[in-house]
Amino acid sequence: MNLIDYVIVFAYLLAMLGIGFYYRKQTDQSDYFLGGRTLPWQALSLSVMATQLSAVSFISAPAFVGLREGGGLFWLSYELAIPLAMLFLLWFILPSLHASGVVSVYDFLEKRFNRFTRVLISFVFQISRSFATAIMIYAITLVLQSTMGLPFWLSIVCIGLITLIYSAFGGMKAVVIGDAVQMLLIIFGAVACLWVALSHLGGFQVMLDNTDSARLETLNYTGYGLSGNDFGLLPMLFGGLVLYASYYGCDQSEAQRSLSSRSIGDLRKILVTVGLARFPITLLYCFSGLAIGALVATTPEFAAQIPSDRTDWMVPIFILNYMPIGLTGLLVVAMMAAAMSSLSSAINSLAAVSLEDYIRISKKTLSPTQYVSNARWVGVFWGVVTLGLSTIAGDIAPTIIEAINKIGSLFYGPILAIFLLGIYSKKVGALAASGGLLFGVGVNIYLWLSGSLLFWFWWNVIGFVIALCVAYTITFTLTNQRNKALAEKINGLTLSAIVILVAWFLFIFMAIALLPLIF
Repeated sequence: MNLIDYVIVFAYLLAMLGIGFYYRKQTDQSDYFLGGRTLPWQALSLSVMATQLSAVSFISAPAFVGLREGGGLFWLSYELAIPLAMLFLLWFILPSLHASGVVSVYDFLEKRFNRFTRVLISFVFQISRSFATAIMIYAITLVLQSTMGLPFWLSIVCIGLITLIYSAFGGMKAVVIGDAVQMLLIIFGAVACLWVALSHLGGFQVMLDNTDSARLETLNYTGYGLSGNDFGLLPMLFGGLVLYASYYGCDQSEAQRSLSSRSIGDLRKILVTVGLARFPITLLYCFSGLAIGALVATTPEFAAQIPSDRTDWMVPIFILNYMPIGLTGLLVVAMMAAAMSSLSSAINSLAAVSLEDYIRISKKTLSPTQYVSNARWVGVFWGVVTLGLSTIAGDIAPTIIEAINKIGSLFYGPILAIFLLGIYSKKVGALAASGGLLFGVGVNIYLWLSGSLLFWFWWNVIGFVIALCVAYTITFTLTNQRNKALAEKINGLTLSAIVILVAWFLFIFMAIALLPLIF
């Protein structure tokens, strides 16, 4: 990097501070954590995608597709679950949560069950989200180490300090507006990587000629996820459906954006937009990975710079060696934006959950001014905790993107099950719900620690099913009565939303299935 690149990076950091300063005035908890429910659905849609399509995707998805042993375009089958998950959320989860008017989605569980259930599930969220965000921050340190020469600890401080300031002072408005800008930068960065890599290779056909044909396979019909990470179609589809439905609907970091929407109509627009836009963005990531991977295969000097046990270094090293002046700085900014988006979202959502928990348990009454002040300090606390955890986040799985989904798969299935029970089951009580959550998470942790060969995508389904079965078993044992079927479906799901998302699911399936034939 040269002076121009550094100027671009520091100008971006100052701009983020400016956003936090501009939105520094909040009047109450709704204003701080939900943006007063005045944010436009377009910005919220970009914010939802920026939080999930983060530095992890920008760096690690291309590495999985283009370089990781056993990797390839199989990752695209993960996207099949997105439109189905959005449809599920529109039908079963988010309209009820939005209508309840809560700040924390776990407030809803306290109203439905009791305080213990609320604190238990919010504790699970705080553990999983802090670890998952730590992995995202770890990803961006790879970029700063390789491109700017910053030590690991200084990289964390650089990203963390700026994000802590603008998210703590600016609240949800600063987070969402910052995310919207950052999402556009992320897309630009992926396009730039693909374009530059293809230019150095000599074109799209040269990329295909130098790519292992196994990496071009998109759907693994024969893999059932029973003997390791085979990325088979069935575990990717069903496990991905549970994971995404739980992540976008029951994880405070994402659901908080849905709660911030002005109306059910805006909520519907957000989910449909995410359901439609995710696939082309992920496809862009994947093809940039193929292009850079082909460049690694044809350039021994490039390959020699990537540690054999750190395939995630592929994109940062590519940026350092192949990007022209100015574009290097913009790409570093894009990846910093991705990490900062994830961290700011985590800080705001963790602060919302933990502060609401504290107020409920302590039974304290805070004035609006006191509430906002405490929210900022709690956000700073969670930022420090998350940054600390990032120092140990690189050893969970072969690539970062696998690590973050592996962590989430421990918890997402049971959490989704409890929310469904809270909305639809009138018979299941607090004890049964808490027991189902603990058993579901416990079984998944056992599968992880025991070294089971079962593909971790199945953990989502297993945790979901076990949580439901245990909750109903406890309920049946205590009441000796059969539980009724699910209550009537939530109002507000339009026929157009169903048609659009189902059609998009079919389109993604056909596109993924036909890609190998095109090659």
